[in-house]
Amino acid sequence: MEFVELESFIVEKMSEKKVPGISISIIKDGEVIYAKGFGYRNVEAKLPSTPETIYGIGSITKSFTALAIMKLAEEGALSLEDPVEKYVNIKLRPFGKPVTIHHLLTHSSGIPSLGYAEAFIEGMIGEDRWLPVASPDQIIAFAKDMEKWAVAKPGERFFYLNTGYVLLGKIISKVSGVPYEEYVRKKILEPLGMKRSYFSKEEVEKDKDVAMGYIVDKEGKLIPQGFPYGITSDGGLLSNVLDLAKYLKMYMERDEKVVSKESIEAMEKPYIKVPWELFGGESYGY
Repeated sequence: MEFVELESFIVEKMSEKKVPGISISIIKDGEVIYAKGFGYRNVEAKLPSTPETIYGIGSITKSFTALAIMKLAEEGALSLEDPVEKYVNIKLRPFGKPVTIHHLLTHSSGIPSLGYAEAFIEGMIGEDRWLPVASPDQIIAFAKDMEKWAVAKPGERFFYLNTGYVLLGKIISKVSGVPYEEYVRKKILEPLGMKRSYFSKEEVEKDKDVAMGYIVDKEGKLIPQGFPYGITSDGGLLSNVLDLAKYLKMYMERDEKVVSKESIEAMEKPYIKVPWELFGGESYGY
């Protein structure tokens, strides 16, 4: 199979947007049929990107958090309709209606973004805003009055809420009895054979094929920046396209190594409409 047009498109966009490096993989009929790195994982050292290169995968982490919640639900450890207050010491009853685990999974708590993630990241990369939070408990302290920000009843409207997925990570830790990161590793990463997907700085630093983070300044220069370690359940996983191909394959094939086919299909159901529409009818699942 030829990929010349795809490769040409990637190189063109990397040049246009000042992207230092990209890695991709393509799955067909359950197999990785293409995997390649473009550009550099470290521009200064002239180290090329490869299919094995580790990147911070950002909010793709949220799908792992949702999958962990589904695993616990299958085990009978929690219900998706449980109020968040049952597990976390925070009042969440906007307009008198309790926010449930389902509402956090679907970003439908009725509470708009508190700006925590933006302030946290900007502080980590040296911008003016600064929010020195290093654990989920500190986020909960920061967000203790978050219900006052609500502009809709739970279940009525979509508002992307990073804080909600921090709370879900806290629930996973409390219900499972182990740290969130350990639960995801034991119940998801290991069963799927994702051996080079990491949460900790120590693990990443032992790996020899890791992308340097960069921001592009106003002059278009690449400024090296470290990964914002600390809070994990809303965006703290680092992985590579070959590991992620295994993760994607699980959903495509309804593989039951982690949860049942029924749980996977429940995750993909549309639960609430999103405010952006490219094709029409887009909604958010788990």
